[in-house]
Amino acid sequence: MLECIELALQAPTGANDQGWHFVVVSDAATRASIADVYRAAAVEYAQRERPPRPRLRERTEDERATRKKVMASAAYLFEHLHEVPVLVIPCIEGRTEGVPLADQVTTLASIYPAVWSFMLAARSRGLGTSLTTAHLERELEVAAILGIPHDAVTQAGLVPVAHTLGDDFHPARRRGVGEVVHLEAW
Repeated sequence: MLECIELALQAPTGANDQGWHFVVVSDAATRASIADVYRAAAVEYAQRERPPRPRLRERTEDERATRKKVMASAAYLFEHLHEVPVLVIPCIEGRTEGVPLADQVTTLASIYPAVWSFMLAARSRGLGTSLTTAHLERELEVAAILGIPHDAVTQAGLVPVAHTLGDDFHPARRRGVGEVVHLEAW
């Protein structure tokens, strides 16, 4: 785990601030407490009213089928998070409430490349991961459980880490480059 985090620390970070932190949790009782908060937060997240987001296109049949699989996976995690052997909470120094959008993005863009690098390093070692942010609806509760100084540090997600079942992996289904690249202008 520490080797994966060491590799993650090679990721780029805004102004080279390196304000990242990773809380690694393997204690069963602590994982269970976090899982309880996660489940309550996930319910709140699912029920929360969201502002409408304009969609530029309809999802394809294949994308809808993939989304159903993703939602089934999320439901499984909801029920079994407490069983995952290690939970990693990536954090970044600073709070973003009430600051301009550019500052919010800079702060979060300073942790997510490291999170992705951690996840890739874990995968290369036979470990499966997933980035979830559902618990952030109750970030303060997880901060209290883990002693994270909430007034100075933002949690950026929760990464469950476990050995995978099998090794039959394939690239994720994604839209083609021609559908998402706009050369010179939109």
